[in-house]
Amino acid sequence: MNNYPSIFNDVIGPVMRGPSSSHCAASLRIGRLCKDLMDGEITHILIEFDPTGSLADTHTGQGSDMGLFGGFLGWEADDERLPRSEKYIAEAGITIEFAVRDIKAAHLNTYLITLTNDKETRTVTSISTGGGMIEVVAIDGVDVSMLGDFYETLIYCKTTDKIVELIKAEMPFDHIMLHNGDATFIQIKAQGFPSESLQAKLAALADFISIKKLGAVLPVLSRKDVAVPYTTCNEMLAYNKDKNLSLLDLAILYERERGNISKEEVVEKMRKIVRILKDSIKSGLQGTEYADRLLGSQSVNYKSALEKNKLVGSGAIDNVVMYVSALMEVKSSMGVIVAAPTAGSCGTLPGAIIGSADFLQVSEDDAVEAMLVSGLIGIFIATQSTFAGEVAGCGVEYGSGGGMAAAAIVYMQKGTLAQSLAAASMVLQSTLGMSCTPIANRVEAPCLGNNIMAATNAVTFANMALSGYDPLLPLDEVIETMHIIGMAIPHEFKCTNIGGLCATKTAKILEAKLNSLN
Repeated sequence: MNNYPSIFNDVIGPVMRGPSSSHCAASLRIGRLCKDLMDGEITHILIEFDPTGSLADTHTGQGSDMGLFGGFLGWEADDERLPRSEKYIAEAGITIEFAVRDIKAAHLNTYLITLTNDKETRTVTSISTGGGMIEVVAIDGVDVSMLGDFYETLIYCKTTDKIVELIKAEMPFDHIMLHNGDATFIQIKAQGFPSESLQAKLAALADFISIKKLGAVLPVLSRKDVAVPYTTCNEMLAYNKDKNLSLLDLAILYERERGNISKEEVVEKMRKIVRILKDSIKSGLQGTEYADRLLGSQSVNYKSALEKNKLVGSGAIDNVVMYVSALMEVKSSMGVIVAAPTAGSCGTLPGAIIGSADFLQVSEDDAVEAMLVSGLIGIFIATQSTFAGEVAGCGVEYGSGGGMAAAAIVYMQKGTLAQSLAAASMVLQSTLGMSCTPIANRVEAPCLGNNIMAATNAVTFANMALSGYDPLLPLDEVIETMHIIGMAIPHEFKCTNIGGLCATKTAKILEAKLNSLN
């Protein structure tokens, strides 16, 4: 079964609250699926993390707990109640227990969740793969694969033959799988759930035990035999050899094929995201407050100093610094942001593109088109690497965001397709091997500086590409190298709260101070 990334699933989104998409949004999606598995009835939850993973020391400070609780309650990732989700989970009568033990996790971001109510106990093993994306890899000890891009129906049964026969006769589905192990169940991936009449027929069969319906949690669904025209830059160039399509045309074409949606739907989805981002920037520049954070509202000071001519004026760069800072401050105050491609790097891409767009005084349509172009570059990265700093360091977050933005800025300035790719390549080359060691276990510093560095790099390298600078290396080769180097970064420097800046004496004092507030 092929699974291809989507601009709106994997690259630009989700719309969310919280410091980290791989912690907050991903865990919320996992929690939503857990809630569905238990038919919405949960009394006790045991959540286990592996001591060698990234979550054992970060799940509280970086928002995994908040996201899980919101998911168990069935909320969306941008729900305004999320910062108080612990209160609401207690009011719902659900008791939560955390444990750190050797769960034989193969992935750094692994959740082993045991769910209990008065009638049953079930287990879910799931991973956060970066940027809010997830995969459920086991249910009740049986290996599965659920990415949240289908409506999933699980039919627990004694034997499968008659049930499969009935499903095939009466239900349209995309994939059907039989699972045997600690439990026997049939997994159905479809565009919806079985009809009520089919459910009644299934329940009447002697082999039937129970049915579980897990809703889709991603904005763009998958389908049977989905195909896309390209997934790498080289494939795109080969496809476009005799067509001379623009990067915008190629981005829209990809997402139309991937999501089975119209050009108009693709554009309007991105327009909605651009408007959310503009609102977030405006909110940040008006000032934000939140107790549990390291840095205050600094973008307001930059704006004031700029207006009073106290700074060395740098044109579009000033807009970019302000906008990146504003977005990061909204994120750290639990406001609404867009993980693009992640929450930790939420300032880089939109700050660079919208900051440049406002400086150039281009239209909203131009900004929307630039964001779509950036999304296609992100597809190439998602296919060949990852956006998860816990997996491959922060180069895959900030560097990716900067590379995507550089290509988009070139497009916005009417540069060529080759110049856009050159700009992306040069940014990625300059951000290889970055560690991920947030101070005090909060995604603020050096994250703010890294976002600003990558976003200003995007403008600089866009200008260099527009001037004809030679990147030397094609984009795909740089993406591959980024992944290889990122994977080689030592474990303690990949968002584990073990080494680097977060292990300094002052960082630990700051962390203890913030933790005492909770």
